[in-house]
This record gives sequence, structure tokens and C-alpha cells, in this order.
Amino acid sequence: MNKLIEIQNLFVGYENNPNVLTNVNLTVYDDDFLGIIGPNGGGKTTLVKAILGLIKPTKGTITFFENREKVNSINIGYLPQVKQIDKKFPITVADVILSGLTLKGKLFKRYLSEDKRKVRDVAERMGVENLLSRPIGELSGGQLQRVLLARAIIDEPRLIILDEPSSYVDKLFETNFYRLLADINQKMAIILVSHDIGTIISMVKNIACVNGDLHYHAGTEISPEWLLKAYDSCPIEILGHGSLPHRVLMQHDHEDHAASDSDPGLGKTEI
Repeated sequence: MNKLIEIQNLFVGYENNPNVLTNVNLTVYDDDFLGIIGPNGGGKTTLVKAILGLIKPTKGTITFFENREKVNSINIGYLPQVKQIDKKFPITVADVILSGLTLKGKLFKRYLSEDKRKVRDVAERMGVENLLSRPIGELSGGQLQRVLLARAIIDEPRLIILDEPSSYVDKLFETNFYRLLADINQKMAIILVSHDIGTIISMVKNIACVNGDLHYHAGTEISPEWLLKAYDSCPIEILGHGSLPHRVLMQHDHEDHAASDSDPGLGKTEI
């Protein structure tokens, strides 16, 4: 396996919270399917923003590799959280997918017939070829997710990052979506950010838990002891229902934890 990204001693924060991430170390490989889990407010999205170059670290380094050589950057595709998408914006499915292309060496955006062919090809791969002329405001959650995934992969990136993709769709479509990801992973690395441990375990190759710092776990055979350490004082049990395990957060006194906020009256919260 060749390195794609190497993060060393990373510290990231904001003016009102300077220590969102502290001393994070992580290596992402070129065939990786890395799941990132952690509680709300633990720093998952902040880590993604740092990798994308949207936030400058206060300390530490993020190094990119191409053919085992250090480079300034790599091509990364990104599927953001659904709350960041303005479905009222007047743009068609075709234009959304087309906007994922990087027009290298061109001062003005002028798409060629070859670019439009790429749009048709990737739309067909995602099963949205019959929606290309539709405004995005008319799409269902599952359709929008596939369109944005098409946008993320059309430029053939080395890596795609998906931030809480299950927030777009219901569980019925989610299974088909993750099958698409398994196919995409044959050609590029994937980072999947999710609060849903069951989904992560069923899909990824390696796991990182982000909760201020980062705990890395190679493989998906996760023990309750590792989760206890990773989530820091929030007792967690792993249950298996068929082939899809999930987590149960038992009653605890950590008032700031997002799970207790979501169901304050219950003894345990099942996700």
C-alpha cells in the first residue's frame, strides 16, 4: 500500500474554540476505505476541512503523496453534508455534475463536448441519466445524493470524502448507495464520515474515531474496550443484528455528549 495522505501532530481550532483537534496522527492509503466516527462536536468535520485545505492548522502537517513522492496537493472529490446544499438554487443536474470537473490550465470555464460526455457517462453509472435536465430542487434525497456523488467522482480524484452521506436518504436506498461506494473504492480511496457505527463497520476497511484527538483501528473487528477508549468515558456496547452491528450508548453522566442530548429522558439511546 502506498501513502496518499500523512497527518502528523495536527492541531486545529477556531477563535472561540482553539482546541477542536489536538495532536492528531493519521495515514490514509491509496486503496483505503477509511471510516471516521465520533460524537457530534468531536471534530470530524473539522478534520475533513483541514484535509481539504479549508482550515489552516495551528500546528502540525498534512502531507500528500503521488507515486510515493511528496506533492503540494492531490485531486480530492467531496460530498458535503446535506444541510450545506441549497436545493432552491436554479441549477440542473447536468450542471451540478459538470461543476465537479477541474478545468486545468483554462482561465475561463468553457466545457467541451468531451466534458459533457463524461457527465453522461458518470450519470449513467449513478443511475441518474434520465434526470440530467431536471432542477436539483425537484430531486428526492436519494437522487440528490447520487448526483452529488457523480459530481465528486467525475474528475477521477485520488480520494473522495463523504460527510454524513446517510443524512440524504432512507435506509432502503442506503444499501444501494453503499454498494456504489464499494465499486468506486476499486478505483480510488474513500473517507466516509458518519455517526452511524453500524454503517461504518459494515463497509470500511479501517476506522478512526475522532473526539478531540484521534484513535485509529486497523480493520473493523472493534472491541467494546477500544470504543470505550475512543469515545472517552461514554460506555458503548456493540450489538449484532444479523450482519449489521450497531451501537448502544448506555446511561451515563457525560452531559455534553450529543447522544444524551438527543434523548434526555431515556436510560439508553439506540442508534
